[in-house]
Amino acid sequence: MKAKLFFVLGMLLTATVVPSHAETFQWRDSSGRLIISDRPPPAGVREVKKMDTTAPAPSGAPAQNVTPQTTAEQEMAFRKRQQEAREKADKEAKEAATAAQKRENCARAQSHLQSLESGRRMILPDGKGGETFLEDADRGAEIAKTQKVISESCN
Repeated sequence: MKAKLFFVLGMLLTATVVPSHAETFQWRDSSGRLIISDRPPPAGVREVKKMDTTAPAPSGAPAQNVTPQTTAEQEMAFRKRQQEAREKADKEAKEAATAAQKRENCARAQSHLQSLESGRRMILPDGKGGETFLEDADRGAEIAKTQKVISESCN
């Protein structure tokens, strides 16, 4: 009878002590796979993360703000982060394209202004699919219009 009592007490003590001292390690192996184990990683691993394995707080203790996520919630959070990253990349690409277009417009306008100020005879599109010579009387208006484009594009 004493042997059974000691055995039961020994099992109960072991069951309460072992989880409190368990450590969980997380690292990536040489092929990039995520490894989670209760054994320490091999010596060559650089980044090892020890995971918290403490038992949840008893019902009388104050609860923490972090709730464990289900696999579905983790998957939804991952997909949301992916979507946000795609949207951010798209936005950055659009901004880069807009900036490049603005620089190109600025360079064209500055080149056009130099041509206008040179006093050479110029041919401009007439808006109807044809071309017309720029008269000296219209040159001032064209210079003003080009300077306006430069002030909008080159800042």
